[in-house]
Amino acid sequence: MKLSPASEAVVKETAPVVAEIADDATVLFYRDMFEAHPELLNVFNEANQAIGEQPKALAASVVAFAVNLIDPDAPDFAPVMQRIAHKHVSLGISAPQYLIVGHYLLGAVAKILGDAATPEIAAAWDEVYWLFATALIAEEARLYAEAGTDPAEPYRQYRVVERFEESDEVFSLLLSPVSGTVPSHRTGQYVGIAVDLPDGRRQPRQYTISSGPRGDTLRVTIKRVRGVNGNPDGRVSGWLHENAIPGTILDVSQPAGDVILDESDTPLVLVSAGIGITPVAAIMEDLSRRNPGRTVRLFHADKTHSHHALYDGLRRQVLAMPDARAQNWYEEGAEEAPTLHPARPGFMDLSDVELPAEAKVFMCGPLPFMQIARKTLMDQGVPSASIHYEVFGPDMWAQNPN
Repeated sequence: MKLSPASEAVVKETAPVVAEIADDATVLFYRDMFEAHPELLNVFNEANQAIGEQPKALAASVVAFAVNLIDPDAPDFAPVMQRIAHKHVSLGISAPQYLIVGHYLLGAVAKILGDAATPEIAAAWDEVYWLFATALIAEEARLYAEAGTDPAEPYRQYRVVERFEESDEVFSLLLSPVSGTVPSHRTGQYVGIAVDLPDGRRQPRQYTISSGPRGDTLRVTIKRVRGVNGNPDGRVSGWLHENAIPGTILDVSQPAGDVILDESDTPLVLVSAGIGITPVAAIMEDLSRRNPGRTVRLFHADKTHSHHALYDGLRRQVLAMPDARAQNWYEEGAEEAPTLHPARPGFMDLSDVELPAEAKVFMCGPLPFMQIARKTLMDQGVPSASIHYEVFGPDMWAQNPN
């Protein structure tokens, strides 16, 4: 994938300027696009729009893709594209929507640049966008085809079979297809769930499949999101908390996600915080059944032991695996927590933990938590290439994890 020589020269010259205005341009882009195409509000996460994460993620992705095209020493961008494609198929993004996005995104850049947006600059960045878009369209088409999904009908109906209260704010739903079978999926993947809200808005959210592959059902574990620092409450998680009971029918996407459990015997270090425990729970359930001899170290941080979702199942799985060890950190009540190994008080600190040699690390939790954990692990000698992560929501870290 290469730019034409003329466009490459223009992009090299203008990339710093476009990077500087990218955040403002994407805010303008979403405003103009939603005014003209309000139906797309049913595709995009309105909470991420409200707090500005979605525009920033889009801006960072397009600029990083452009840099990758013009700089032979830039990091490989293919993993980022793979991650974006998986997110898109879980939301039912379709190829025609890229035409709309391209029109308004490039139009927003031109508005911000004003008279500086010459025909040559416009043509060069149009080429960047369509290289970006066609690569994603091709990968998403492959993922839809592999799953047997019609992009025009990306959701299937699932029935809630059982509901489990994991804590005051966390609950699990056991889901079974209304017709047909559960599609094959890999441990660590997620699904999109779209709900029709009381105000008529349809909103999708992605939730980790917190069980290993079971064949006839899948389990998702959901935390009811409470707004803090002026951010809104989670509308979808709130609706599911109040309304999803046995018998409820939900629209669920095909499983997606590129951070998955491998089939090797490489030692595994699992690092999580809060609701980031959900993919860890899936991994532990799968390993305890199919590969209980694998070396695993599980490190988890939470507010209290009672906030620690899925703990009972994880405890059983650790006990069933001869070389699995768990260490927990709780901000409150660590001394009284009934954990297998004494819990530590306060925030997670990995600086003095024993790590298996040549381990593969998987992390999931709030972004600042993962940034600190990654740095600490690298200080311990873990190579960056061995550290993998899952982000809930727009990936603000992929282009620059350092």
